[in-house]
Amino acid sequence: MAPRRDRSAARDLALVAVFAALVAAFSLTPAIPLGIGVPITLQTLAVSLAGLVLGPWRGFLATLLYVVVGLAGLPVLAQGGAGIAALALPAAGYLVSFPLMALVSGFGARAWIRRGRGHVPGALVVCALAGSLLINQPAGIAGIVLNAHVSWTAAALAGLAFVPGDVVKCVIAGLVAAAVHRAFPALLGVPRTAEAA
Repeated sequence: MAPRRDRSAARDLALVAVFAALVAAFSLTPAIPLGIGVPITLQTLAVSLAGLVLGPWRGFLATLLYVVVGLAGLPVLAQGGAGIAALALPAAGYLVSFPLMALVSGFGARAWIRRGRGHVPGALVVCALAGSLLINQPAGIAGIVLNAHVSWTAAALAGLAFVPGDVVKCVIAGLVAAAVHRAFPALLGVPRTAEAA
């Protein structure tokens, strides 16, 4: 029988791979194009889920794996995009921020649940919003400025178009993550005393 540490590492690797694939699958769903060259997709929903469900470091690794695989040439980026050329597109800032977005959301979720405050969907929604509004949106706006060659004001106004959809996706992510953690509290290493909260 494999040692506990080996089994845990294998499980972590499997979860990272599964959530990287989840982000890729959500990236290939039909997108809503906007005039700024940045489509509305379900990518950020999957990124939020990776952080909220896996915690900071595994969520970071899952989304980093997705980004690296896409930049390496596998057509898993939004609308089937692939390759290093994606870094020259207006959406590049959103893409490269995915690992940090998952990291921030994951830290919040882990801290909340490990302190025995329960699997409250509202708290997990706030964690997802922190990753989205504090990391993904500013990075995305910076990418629009650099690659679309527009002013910061124009880029910020363009970025506002994503906020309502991002809020909806964060709500969905929080609800799903809360249900997952109620069913599988060991995902974040929650002690038995916190599990009952």
